[in-house]
Amino acid sequence: MAQTEPSPAARPLALVTGATGYIGGRLAPELLDAGYAVRTLARSPEKLRDHPWAGRTEACRGDVTDAASVRAALDGVDTAYYLVHAIGTGHDFEETDRRAARIFAEQARAAGVRRLVYLGGLTPDGVPQQSLSPHLRSRAEVADILLASGVPTAVLRAAVIIGSGSASFEMLRYLAERLPVMVTPSWVRTRIQPIAIRDVLRYLVGCAGLPDDVSRAFDIGGPDVLTYRDMMQRYARVAGLPERLILPVPMLTPGLSSRWVGLVTPVPGALARPLAESLRHEVVCQEHDIARYVPDLPGRPIPFDDALDLALRRIREAEVATRWSSAAVPGAPSDPLPTDPDWAGGSLYTDRRARRVDAAPEALWRVVEGIGGEHGWYSSGLAWAARGWLDRLVGGVGLRRGRRDAGRLRVGDALDFWRVEEILPGRLLRLRAEMRLPGLAWLELAVGHDTRGRTVYCQRALFHPHGLAGHAYWWAVSPFHAAVFGGMARNIARTAETAPEPPAP
Repeated sequence: MAQTEPSPAARPLALVTGATGYIGGRLAPELLDAGYAVRTLARSPEKLRDHPWAGRTEACRGDVTDAASVRAALDGVDTAYYLVHAIGTGHDFEETDRRAARIFAEQARAAGVRRLVYLGGLTPDGVPQQSLSPHLRSRAEVADILLASGVPTAVLRAAVIIGSGSASFEMLRYLAERLPVMVTPSWVRTRIQPIAIRDVLRYLVGCAGLPDDVSRAFDIGGPDVLTYRDMMQRYARVAGLPERLILPVPMLTPGLSSRWVGLVTPVPGALARPLAESLRHEVVCQEHDIARYVPDLPGRPIPFDDALDLALRRIREAEVATRWSSAAVPGAPSDPLPTDPDWAGGSLYTDRRARRVDAAPEALWRVVEGIGGEHGWYSSGLAWAARGWLDRLVGGVGLRRGRRDAGRLRVGDALDFWRVEEILPGRLLRLRAEMRLPGLAWLELAVGHDTRGRTVYCQRALFHPHGLAGHAYWWAVSPFHAAVFGGMARNIARTAETAPEPPAP
């Protein structure tokens, strides 16, 4: 007899705070798959609506600094995950963290919650709490507040989490990709024990099943202990970049270096500064007691290079456009999520164009689907031809391939030096560049409507640079985008408006 999934009422209820954040958005589906009913608490729960698991969870609107909303969210909860931090919100983030943790601890005890689980920061052994960076000090203080709540609490202490969207990982990514030569502070020699996001999530889910008499902190980390310099060099190797030249400068203080990191990377300065200041501390696990309760699996914890490989998989497989251009939800915890911040996922340059078209959508789509080959690219023919000649000079395909069919396209078709990656008839054509480039490029052409129902043509060129050469390439060609891409949008619209109606079938 087939077994049916137990009703939500029959399953233990887990509350995930910060569900729109990096960890929370990845933890919720893991808990669902493990058999838990899931309730989320977020200030803007509507941000979760595009997740495929959103319909399987109960969403609560609230803030951890508001006792009433916290109490309502904790009603009937078995395990509550505290995954919020005020880092990046201002100079008083320590006080905000302190106040929020106290409210959550008090309300969890009043609601009869069986267990609290908190993901904090790995702190150096033997260093007084007052000597820690503000970021690590606040993490440690929140852990102490929750452990003193009277509710059995598991505190997982992690250093750098490796996964696309993690602030620490994104900082590492941008430094390694953008700077082939780096003048760095002395903290590049600091030893760190990074951990893959998949292992973090496995430990978080496992903590829901801890015995009631277990209330303590656990150090969690991967199998590798590396300096930050090692991490940057190994990132470059896994990403296919040349070896980075790293020159430590002792007089570059943590404060100055944190501002330098904020300048070099798109990670917001209010977030980059406390993270960079924390790098002066050595963060290495002092124990691996979590394995007593959440046993290690074969190949786990995941080695650093394998974690990098997973985090970069989407880019390497040229699937990253589905996240950036259509907000599709990925299938692995190491992949980007639509709710990740704009600066996550690596650099992505975009040229956007939109025009209202005085023609039927069908007429515009015929022009879009007929692009390339004999019809050309509806802008400077000389510029496109020159780009094709240049591509052939460096061993690329150039413009010589044309197209398979003059009027119809399908996924996988070659189209000059592009490849059809996605086609939604009447709506969207996405092309992936196969020309020789220092990065990955896509071109999207879409047919839509404005609020008054009028036909609109939307066009986006997207470029993900590979190393410093990729950034230099984009800025070198960007002055020509107005002529090439702007002219393309104008001429496609004009052609659709003036094209004769096709003969009736």
